[in-house]
This record gives sequence, structure tokens and C-alpha cells, in this order.
Amino acid sequence: MITLQLVQLQAWLGGLLWAFGRVSGMCLIAPIFSTTMIPMQVRLVVALVLTAALAPLAPTQIDLLSGEGVGSMIAQLLIGAAIGFVLQLAFQAVSFGAQLISQSMNLGFAEAIDPLAGGSSAVLGQFYGMLVTLLFLAMDGHLHLISLLADSFRTLPPGTATIGPDGLHAIAGFGTQFFSGAVRVALPAMTSLLVVNIGFAAISRAAPSMNL
Repeated sequence: MITLQLVQLQAWLGGLLWAFGRVSGMCLIAPIFSTTMIPMQVRLVVALVLTAALAPLAPTQIDLLSGEGVGSMIAQLLIGAAIGFVLQLAFQAVSFGAQLISQSMNLGFAEAIDPLAGGSSAVLGQFYGMLVTLLFLAMDGHLHLISLLADSFRTLPPGTATIGPDGLHAIAGFGTQFFSGAVRVALPAMTSLLVVNIGFAAISRAAPSMNL
């Protein structure tokens, strides 16, 4: 009877730890969840609430104090960090595209403290970052992210699977979306600015004395 209770307790603690490891990895890197604007206490409460909700999806019989248990915890952190990293690339693509627009508008020198990134960045980049954050929340992106995290426990259960070479290659390949997404964001504005500059050049050529 005592042995059965110990096994059940170990499975319960294992589920909590595996879920907390994966949630912590995601919250350390994913946008919104990792922003320094949110107090550390609030982020910790969010991580604990998500852990309690996702713990039933991660039962395992791995010994918590064994080498396999430590390796499984590291794997959970990496899986959560990979999910947050992919989403972070999508957000940074928008901010990078805004920086390209700022340089085309000669506003690249206009920088301010960015509380989201913890440093200074272009003002237009901050505006685009806030805009994409609001759109992400308005479209229930945070709920889809939590749903994706829950689905990961079925596709990559703790103790039996981790991110393989194909998964790492797919994550690295997604990095191309960072540059292509930035170009898609910046291309309309940069094209408009190019047309305006060409128009100014034509006017100044036709009437040099005109005060543009």
C-alpha cells in the first residue's frame, strides 16, 4: 500500500516538474511572457498556473533523482525554449522590418528605451512591436500558444522523446522567416518612400528654384 502511494506521489511530482520545466522554458523566451514590463511575481504566478493546468498531461514513471530524470528535465526546458524561440522570431521580424523603414525615413537615429526588450531601439520599431503584440492578444494568440504547449505533451511526451536533428533543422530553417518576414513588413513602406523620393527628384530637376 505504501509502495503504491509512493509510486503515485512520484508520478504526480514528475508530472508537475516536467510541466514546470517546459512552461518555464517557454516563459523565459516567448514574447509577452518574458517581457520585463511584467513583474517577476506575476510571471511566476502565470507559470505556476500553467503548470498546474498542464501537469495531468505529463505523467511519467522516471525517477526524479536519476540521470535519466535530470536529462528529461533539461529536455523539457529545451522544448519549451524552442516553442518560445520560434514565436520570438515572428515578433522580431516585425520589429526588424520597422527598423528598415526607419532607416529609409532617416529616423534610424530616433531611439528610445524599449521596456519590452530591456534596451534602446528605434521608436518606429517599438510602435510596430506594440502593434503586433496587441494584434496577437486580440486574435487570442496567447491561447493558441498555450494550446500548442499542451499538444506538445502528446507529440513529445516527457521521458520518451525530445527534439531530434530534424526538429532542430526545422527550427533553424524557420530563421529564414525572420528575414523574409522583415522584408514583407518593410517593403510596402520602402516602396512608397522610393516613389516619393523619385517624385521629389523629378520636381527639383524640372524646377530647381521651387522650394520643396
